[in-house]
Amino acid sequence: IEPKDLEKFLNSRIKVEGKTGNLGERVTITREKSKINVTAEAPFSKRYLKYLSKKYLKMQQLRDFLRVVAPNKTSYELRYFNINEDNEEE
Repeated sequence: IEPKDLEKFLNSRIKVEGKTGNLGERVTITREKSKINVTAEAPFSKRYLKYLSKKYLKMQQLRDFLRVVAPNKTSYELRYFNINEDNEEE
């Protein structure tokens, strides 16, 4: 998974006022190494960002290995599923 591909996906899929590709100055997407920052002046749902991230993972066939987790109120992270925990319980 490349951060630049996810950034490109978000740029093409985020809807502002019901139209895709209509980011303008109200929504900005920046990338710093492996972090992608989405800043919005318009009303923007954090849940919508999670939905798009999951859609991207499904498209890349990574949905079975990665999950979208909210470590705090203003951000999301992509984390690997902890497979070792399942083996210890059995």
